[in-house]
Amino acid sequence: MAKITALTRQKKNPKRINVFLDGEFAFGLAEFTAVYLKIGQELTDADIAKLQSADDLEKARESALGFIEYRPRSIQEVRKNLQGKEFNDAVIEQVINRLLDVGLLDDSLFAKYWVDQRETFKPRSQMALRQELMQKGVDRTIIDKAVALVDETAAAQRLAEKQAGRYANLEEAEFKKKLMSYLQRRGFNFGIVKEVTSNQWDTISMENETG
Repeated sequence: MAKITALTRQKKNPKRINVFLDGEFAFGLAEFTAVYLKIGQELTDADIAKLQSADDLEKARESALGFIEYRPRSIQEVRKNLQGKEFNDAVIEQVINRLLDVGLLDDSLFAKYWVDQRETFKPRSQMALRQELMQKGVDRTIIDKAVALVDETAAAQRLAEKQAGRYANLEEAEFKKKLMSYLQRRGFNFGIVKEVTSNQWDTISMENETG
């Protein structure tokens, strides 16, 4: 048995509590985990192990919340992030299950978010979107639903319109070569690339004539 002789807030992180046992610093705990501890309380080895396990869980939860605060994440992204911080697998799965339960992790919503963001800012082909979401660890069934409504021709057209200005002063052959290469690198098939590039060249040519 060990007796709690002091409980002090950490200077660098006031939300964590230093626990002193028998006059010596023993370990730190999240404030939430330490809330029921009192000076004079005696702890068994099992009590200490339980407290430290609870603290590991709380630290992993806080780490995961910080990670998803910037943008939505897939389940696999969160898992890999926590693994990189060397939390054990049991703790990681507990944290993921908690986040799933409260709706802070949802691969269906994540996949929709990812596709919407790409459609708005960086259009991609369905194939490219599938590859990106697979790299995020999203299930194929979820991916299929998320990309099903993507109009690839419209997406390629939006992307071409953003990029074409950089090639506007080129001759037709070079213009088409560069724009087609650009679109193909983003996963669009040859038929769509050829159609969109041709349309874009016609538009630019018409603008040059009327300008």
